[in-house]
Amino acid sequence: MPAASPDLVALVTENLAGVRARVAAAARAAGRDASDVRLLVATKTQPAEAVRAVVEAGVDLVGENRVQELVAKAPDVADLVAAGRVDVHMIGHLQRNKVNQVLATASGVETVDSLALAEALSARCARDGRTLDVMVQVNVSGEASKSGVVPDDAPRLAHDVAALPGLRLTGFMTIGANSPDEARVRAGFARLRAVRDAVAGSGAPGTGHARELSMGMSGDLEAAVAEGATIVRVGTAVFGPRPAR
Repeated sequence: MPAASPDLVALVTENLAGVRARVAAAARAAGRDASDVRLLVATKTQPAEAVRAVVEAGVDLVGENRVQELVAKAPDVADLVAAGRVDVHMIGHLQRNKVNQVLATASGVETVDSLALAEALSARCARDGRTLDVMVQVNVSGEASKSGVVPDDAPRLAHDVAALPGLRLTGFMTIGANSPDEARVRAGFARLRAVRDAVAGSGAPGTGHARELSMGMSGDLEAAVAEGATIVRVGTAVFGPRPAR
């Protein structure tokens, strides 16, 4: 596939500069180093050209919410993945019967919310002789519209996942509360950090790498950075509002 158009690369580069400035300001306010926060660009509803554009703009991590979109774009970004220029994470709900499709392209799955899903991922990885980075998704807001295990159950699931062959537990992921109350949003992110700290400090087999906190999106990344996010997932801040469907 040819390179992304110069106009698209220029637009994405400009918008990414704004996102990075926001992250840097939030990190300074929290007494953190901005380099400790990695950007994941969510390419939901965007064409493969958009993935190529963000890579040209210096991004090395993208995320897909839908399996069908991941599969559709895979052939057009395969060269970037093969060259190590970009990692692709699954950041949307994943059903067990779609595991094979996702693992053909993705290097990480951030949305493990059940032991059954983790076991399906483990079985496929064992068959392929590979190791997959995974995160446990936690529903810190308690909103029914969001996937994820409840915080009280997250440590047990994390320990079970970490013990499975072929999986490398790297941390935890959440979607912040859909609320204008920043204190509520931050409280959810703080809860995830507490879960992470408990698991990573437990000494249980396979939990030593579980340091990542994937939390915060275009609208609440400042709150997430303040509470320790190591990955923020941005989409609309890079591409603009998604068209109504």
